[in-house]
Amino acid sequence: MAATTEAAPVPVLVPVPPEAPATESVKAEAEPVKTSDAEAGGSVAEENNPQLASSFKEESNFVSDLKESEKKALQELRVRIEEALKNNEFVEPPPAPPKPEELPQSTEGDKTEGVKEVVEAEEEKKTITETEVKAEAGDVSQDKTPVEESKSTTEAPVTETPLPVETPAVAEGEVLAAETAAEVTEAAPPPPPEDIYLWGVPLAPGKGDERTDVVLLKFLRARDFKVSDAFTMLKNAVLWRKRFGVDGILEEDLGNDWDGVAYMHGYDKEGHPVCYNVYGVFQDNELYQKTFGDETKRQKFLRWRIQLLEKGIQQQLSFSPGGISSMVQITDLKNSASTLGKKELKQAADQILTLLQDNYPEFVAKKIFINASWWYLAYYTMITPFVSPRTSSKFVAARPAKVSDTLFKYFSPEHVPVQYGGLSRVNDPDFSAAEGGVSELILKAGKQIIEIPATEVGSALVYEVTVVGWDVSYGAEFVPSAEASYTVIIHKRKKFPPTEEPVRHSFKIGEPGKVVLTVENNSSKRKKILYRSKVISA
Repeated sequence: MAATTEAAPVPVLVPVPPEAPATESVKAEAEPVKTSDAEAGGSVAEENNPQLASSFKEESNFVSDLKESEKKALQELRVRIEEALKNNEFVEPPPAPPKPEELPQSTEGDKTEGVKEVVEAEEEKKTITETEVKAEAGDVSQDKTPVEESKSTTEAPVTETPLPVETPAVAEGEVLAAETAAEVTEAAPPPPPEDIYLWGVPLAPGKGDERTDVVLLKFLRARDFKVSDAFTMLKNAVLWRKRFGVDGILEEDLGNDWDGVAYMHGYDKEGHPVCYNVYGVFQDNELYQKTFGDETKRQKFLRWRIQLLEKGIQQQLSFSPGGISSMVQITDLKNSASTLGKKELKQAADQILTLLQDNYPEFVAKKIFINASWWYLAYYTMITPFVSPRTSSKFVAARPAKVSDTLFKYFSPEHVPVQYGGLSRVNDPDFSAAEGGVSELILKAGKQIIEIPATEVGSALVYEVTVVGWDVSYGAEFVPSAEASYTVIIHKRKKFPPTEEPVRHSFKIGEPGKVVLTVENNSSKRKKILYRSKVISA
């Protein structure tokens, strides 16, 4: 499916089960749930797992709703950030000085050795002269030679002044240069504090933007309100964004080769934007090589994935205390087994997950895995005891037979793509998600009749219908109001397979009447019918 103009992680790349439980940040993992016998082969049953008995509900971002300990932590982090901004701490540390063995060899060392020899020679002369002076005063050792004794009694004492040690001009120049540089450094004013923004939100609490606290709470929650850890995480995220060039990434043209790999589409019932991740597409060897063929290609894909996430964040998240500040991530595992064992894909997945986990905390409102195979669910069943209830409550998984039913728990049908059983199409010319108007019916065994009025002569009636899991017979006809008029067959009745996409028709109204849809279920299994219609004036 092609991407919309909307942007990740979330953006999250998880083609194979990770090696360890996730943290409560963008690095998302599925939470399996035991299924009953009746649901074997179906969706993960939340009611059968105590950890998923109640779905995760995001904490409030209003300061007044925080616990006292959380308010205190938030205030401490505010102060710490203000100090760090004032001291320009959000900059890359200077490079470490080279080790002595790494310094280049030069002739200056020879000159230094020469100076050292001159100094040692003069010190030796000074010692000899001092000894002679002491001898005149009677302070000499007992092992003087006869010659020395004779000299000490017959010759007048001679006092020699030590020669001054001259420092080479080069050394003096170096010292002067160093002193001058130090004076200039001391005289230069410190650089002004830098204004730092994250996703368009000022980091400095002193600017009075209420969105700042929402961003800070993300980092605090990711680190269990430990201020020091949250500050370190925040600082590292700022430095990474500078190194990676995130602020300018939205302007880069990275192509559309991966539009089917991940894309933003629709909203959940609470208003969170949704990011779909589809990794079965990498079974296409040409796309795989274009993405992971060499390091340059892998880095381009990495930038594209971060660009997608940044677009979604900046275009669809508000960060206001009562607004939306996180996303829903849906990962489609269909055909992903074919990518197992591909080293380059796993390396890219690990790199992206690490970046998202470290730099986009608390951006996942819910993580849904669809088309999950038995082995995928089995893996998470094993690690369930090691995942916190708060984390596990964000995750849902559905096997292929229950994808649509699972998604409809969290999304209205007009926000679910047609390939997953919904009614949403990209760039739909007839219906928009904002219009809503989708009706639902439960179809038991037997026949269901749906009547849609068609009374505006000269206009066009556009209608759409789908049956979740189809495997039913469907037909449509126009029945005029006038008894003398003839019924018009719009769609001849036939049986539709389970994989059929929604049926859409446009019927021009030539006379008053109604469009009659007939859906017949010959099995004992209940079905869900979704339909909507609208009149388009000529």
